[in-house]
Amino acid sequence: MPELPEVEVVRRGLERWISGRTVAEAQVLHSRAIRRHLGGGEDFAARLKGRRAGVARRRGKYLWLPLDDGDESVLAHLGMSGQLLVQPHAAPDEKHLRIRVRFADSIGTELRFVDQRTFGGLSLHEAEPGAADGLPAAIAHIARDPLDPAFDEAAFHTALRRRRTTLKRALLDQSLISGVGNIYADEALWRARLHYDRPTATLTRPRSAELLGHVRDVMNAALAVGGTSFDSLYVNVNGESGYFERSLDAYGRENEPCRRCDTPMRRRPWMNRSSYFCPRCQRPPRPVAAPRTAVPRSSS
Repeated sequence: MPELPEVEVVRRGLERWISGRTVAEAQVLHSRAIRRHLGGGEDFAARLKGRRAGVARRRGKYLWLPLDDGDESVLAHLGMSGQLLVQPHAAPDEKHLRIRVRFADSIGTELRFVDQRTFGGLSLHEAEPGAADGLPAAIAHIARDPLDPAFDEAAFHTALRRRRTTLKRALLDQSLISGVGNIYADEALWRARLHYDRPTATLTRPRSAELLGHVRDVMNAALAVGGTSFDSLYVNVNGESGYFERSLDAYGRENEPCRRCDTPMRRRPWMNRSSYFCPRCQRPPRPVAAPRTAVPRSSS
């Protein structure tokens, strides 16, 4: 699933090519693509017509386009295989084209939502009351991401210490920190020399700050090359793939030498996913010994 860098690349493309344009017509070609829009396809298309898109925004792995009045936004989630493509009107339809949006101008391009597995989709939502950026109320519970200037590091550390969980579970908890998925969690933990199963309560404030720094570094490095693309399903709005796969230090490198110590990297099943780590650089936490039970003395 696309993570923060991949979604941010798409957001930047939308800001360049879609923001400020007025919708002339929307066509819903597959009902699953608007299943989160309670009014259905006809309502979605009717409510978009004549509306002007504002500056594309992002919260974690979600994108949205505020509409002209600021009370509603188009929310997009890419799911496993969703693509938001800007295409010329004359371009052939993609095999898995789900939604088409045309604009009332002479630029000659349209926005297409293409989704092979149909886990993603578009929907219209009211804005969270008081949100200056049109944040849809449906995702108001999603935490800010580590690249957001308003991200609260002190609150993040406090929440880490209070949670009875482990580091990778915490990094993937979108109510705690958004935008981090399996790939970038493994990369940041490798850089920080921390095992994915380390309890969050054992992390000191300097270590949590260091981990956040590595999360930001790996995401910025991925952004610089367009994100990570393992196949043709993730692309930016122009259909181009990202190249951060070539720079991965942990994810997908089972049995390859650690780039720091040459120890073969390992992979372990983890929550229906996989975790990649170096057994030497990222030593697993020691098991907590069970308290001894006092044996009652014999009365004889």
